[in-house]
Amino acid sequence: MHNISTFMNRLAVRHFALAVAAGLTVACGTKEAPTGLQPTGPTGRIRFVNLITDPARNPVNAILEQLPFGVNLGYGGTTPSSLPAPNTANYSAIYAGARSLVLKKTADTNVTVASFTVTMAANEDRTVYAVGGTGGGAVTSFSTNEDNNTPIPAGQTTVRVVNLSPAAGAVDVFVTAPNADLATATPVATAVAPLAFSAYANIPAITSYQVRAVPVGTAPANRAANVLVSITPTAPTLGAGTGHTIIIADKAAGGGPPTAFVVTDR
Repeated sequence: MHNISTFMNRLAVRHFALAVAAGLTVACGTKEAPTGLQPTGPTGRIRFVNLITDPARNPVNAILEQLPFGVNLGYGGTTPSSLPAPNTANYSAIYAGARSLVLKKTADTNVTVASFTVTMAANEDRTVYAVGGTGGGAVTSFSTNEDNNTPIPAGQTTVRVVNLSPAAGAVDVFVTAPNADLATATPVATAVAPLAFSAYANIPAITSYQVRAVPVGTAPANRAANVLVSITPTAPTLGAGTGHTIIIADKAAGGGPPTAFVVTDR
């Protein structure tokens, strides 16, 4: 079993060491890592989202730098936010440079679903998505290295769109109060093609909201009749000072109709 010192040398963050291996803290008889363990080089922060469209290979365990990063991640599952409390941060710190991320089938960890090399830069926040796999096809990675978690104006929230749905095609995306008139709504992102992502958009904070996507360029009067994706999440709320990513994705087995997930960035 890896000790905490080895863990820290690889991932360079104390709270993450406590998060991903509860067995470590139990074995060491402590709820907190020993003091004095500090990064010895530049670090970034990483998050993983499982969008593998092959039910036969889901769920997966994520192994980052040969250490547990997430367990039993079904379609749409994300880590480290799904780790046991108190280690439910949106991202985990990791040294800059080329890092390994391996996905194992939860039901049979002898089966490697995919292996990626993730190149981290200092001080960046990056989300890595596992995509593809429909019908036994290859699983590949897509990443955003522009997760902007800087402060935003008071009373506002910030959202961006990541489109990982070939079935959806290029889309315009709206975040409104539930059932608001799309004909008069302003999109938070426009012309977001598959395997692409938008810039962040600052909008007024909103607790109850609806996310809808329409084909790119749909005329305002025709939007309501051409909604490709519609979700009304109960969580997370888009509170003041928060940041979120709206993920447009194919259904769990691939293809349409597309769906969407909202994850918290900050």
